[in-house]
Amino acid sequence: MVRRFVLATMVGMFAATVFGSHIGLAQGIAGLDTAAIEEATGLKGQLIAEEKVFKIGKPRADVKVQVDQWAMAPFMGLGSWAAFTPGHGGAIMMGDTVLFEDEVNPVMSAAFDAGLEVTALHNHFFFDDPKVYFMHIGGSGDARALAAGVKKVYDKIAEIRAANASPLKSFPGKIDSPSAITAQPLEAALGLKGQSNAGMFKIVIGRGASMHGVSVGKEMGINTWAAFAGSDNAAFVDGDFAMLDNELQPVLRAMRKEGINIVAIHQHMSHENPRFLFLHYWGKGKALDLAQSLRRVLDAQASVKS
Repeated sequence: MVRRFVLATMVGMFAATVFGSHIGLAQGIAGLDTAAIEEATGLKGQLIAEEKVFKIGKPRADVKVQVDQWAMAPFMGLGSWAAFTPGHGGAIMMGDTVLFEDEVNPVMSAAFDAGLEVTALHNHFFFDDPKVYFMHIGGSGDARALAAGVKKVYDKIAEIRAANASPLKSFPGKIDSPSAITAQPLEAALGLKGQSNAGMFKIVIGRGASMHGVSVGKEMGINTWAAFAGSDNAAFVDGDFAMLDNELQPVLRAMRKEGINIVAIHQHMSHENPRFLFLHYWGKGKALDLAQSLRRVLDAQASVKS
């Protein structure tokens, strides 16, 4: 009887030692309410217990893509995903979303409307047809709410493709040629002096940083700029915004509120202090309207406390 008791006790202790951490881990992940994530996204997920992560995925198989004249399978990098782990306010979510050019900006706006963040926008391939972009999203808080935000992102993609099965080749609106931009109203709207060249107009705003103990600024590439071309009534503006980390989300949101299209979010350098992020943009419309929009974006950036 004593031997049986000792043996049972040892087996129980062994089970607690071997399986206890797994049970605790499963409970910790279960705290994410993985069923709620699946219900909110409408997608089945995968539990990666060793990293305390629950992950859902959605392959982009609705549009055929060729890369370097090879028919690209979703398995080879054309899959959107979102991963959840316990964190601030319940969960942290990170994800990557496969998008075509005409999807990027409406989907970005949908992400913001759902309370998510957008942290990067870039390409993964060369010679892809149609061109494919990847938008990284994130957020923290209630897992179900984050999952519902991811669902809104995916629903917006489906809505766009339902309206046009093939990605569009241009933004709406026209651009007049040759260029004949009137500088003075734009300078007044922006509150900045610029340069004119062959009917085009450009402003550059410098910022400061240090790299390897050396001060760098506007002429070394730490700058925000905007260039206008076309006519006063049918123009486009393109440019770059230099932002600190905590300025990125306010600037992106302000850009989208103004109807300006984001075409890239990335870094330009390494080992700079403070760290700068850059976004490239493209807007179409009346030149003065575009300048006034950019002034409001600059004001939104300036309102961010460092």
